[in-house]
Amino acid sequence: MSEAQAREEICRVGESLFQRGYVHATAGNISVRLDHGFLITPTDACLGFLDPADLALLDHDGHQLSGNRASKTIALHRKIYEASDHAPGSWPAHCVIHTHSTHCVGLSLRAKGPELLPPITPYFVMKVGHVPLIPYFRPGDVLAADAVADAILHYAKVDTPIRAVMLSRLGPNVWHQDLTQAMATLEELEETAKLVQNLAPHLPENLSDAQIEELRQNFGAAW
Repeated sequence: MSEAQAREEICRVGESLFQRGYVHATAGNISVRLDHGFLITPTDACLGFLDPADLALLDHDGHQLSGNRASKTIALHRKIYEASDHAPGSWPAHCVIHTHSTHCVGLSLRAKGPELLPPITPYFVMKVGHVPLIPYFRPGDVLAADAVADAILHYAKVDTPIRAVMLSRLGPNVWHQDLTQAMATLEELEETAKLVQNLAPHLPENLSDAQIEELRQNFGAAW
């Protein structure tokens, strides 16, 4: 994908997420990795009203080359790209979407375990997979970036690569090969969180080990 195409795609996905309520106000950000650096949405930008020319272009070291001031989360995005490249068996990230999706954030306020969601639906298992819950850090804290990188490496070592994490009280970060697939993963994650909240406290049983193994064998699910 060329830089011009990536700029248009970021704006298209941002507008779609905004119109459907996955992001609000100036919350959230999107980045794409290019051969010569990164594109990321500007700080305090509304994802529903992005201008391709305003997107921040950075070099491989994170130095801004053009556009409006880059989102402060570029440090986190760069850690995701780096960790996904070096984690054995992990999926290399080519783009990252971060939102403050309502049901994911709501669930993180009362989640007790190391992960945001249990394996309750086949499409969550197949399309999203494990979603580690990262402890709360203030927005932009570099320690959050380190915690996310550690999670990516940990799950890769136990042969369950991840493509999403949940920042407690802030929102999910999802990465994929392209923005269309990243957006679909984010949608499945948010809808599963919504389902769990609507069913609480009477949650269904998790999929059984045998059912999850069937998803692995038939669809390559990483669980």
